[in-house]
Amino acid sequence: MPAPSVAPPELLAGPDELEAHARTLGAAISADHPDGVTLVGVLKGSVVFLSDLARHVTVPARLELVAVAPYDGAAGRTRVVKDLDRSVSGEHLVLVSGIVDTGLTADFLLRHLADQEPASLRVCTLADKRARRILPLTVHYAALDAPDAFLIGYGLDYAGRYRNLRGLWTADGSALADDPDRYVAQLHGGRT
Repeated sequence: MPAPSVAPPELLAGPDELEAHARTLGAAISADHPDGVTLVGVLKGSVVFLSDLARHVTVPARLELVAVAPYDGAAGRTRVVKDLDRSVSGEHLVLVSGIVDTGLTADFLLRHLADQEPASLRVCTLADKRARRILPLTVHYAALDAPDAFLIGYGLDYAGRYRNLRGLWTADGSALADDPDRYVAQLHGGRT
C-alpha cells in the first residue's frame, strides 16, 4: 500500500508582508508608549520577530528575554528557565511572543511579569492562533490571525529546524513528527 501523500507546506506570510506587520506593530507600540517601552521577548520563537519589531519602535526601547520550559501537562506546570536580567518595576512592558495559541504560556508569563510591578503589561505576538485558546487572554498587538495549523519559519520551529526561514509557513505537523527534516531541502532551496 502506498504511503499517504503529505501536503506541501504553504506560505502564510512572506518576508515583505512580515516586514509590513513589524512596521505597523512597531508604530502602534510606539504610539501607546510615548515615554518608552521594554520589549520582553520569549525565547526562542520570538527572536526573529522581536528583532524586526524592535527596529520599528520609535521611542526609547529596552530589550529583555525570558525562556520557559515547555508546558508539561503531566507535571501540570510551566517554569521559567531564563529570567529577566534586571528589575522592570515601573516600566511599560510588552511581552513579545512568536505564537499565542492555548494561552497557557502567555498567561503564566504575564503573571510572572506582573510580580515585578510594571507600570503596564501588554502582549504582542507574531501569530495569534485563537482557535486553540484555552484561557481567555487579551492580545494587544498581533501580526497575524493564524489558522489552526502547525507553523514554521520566521522564528518558529519544529525540533529546532526552520527558525531561519524568511517567511512563515503552515506545515503538516504529523509529517514533521515522522521526519523533522521533511521540508528542509524544499524550504531552504531558495524559495523562502
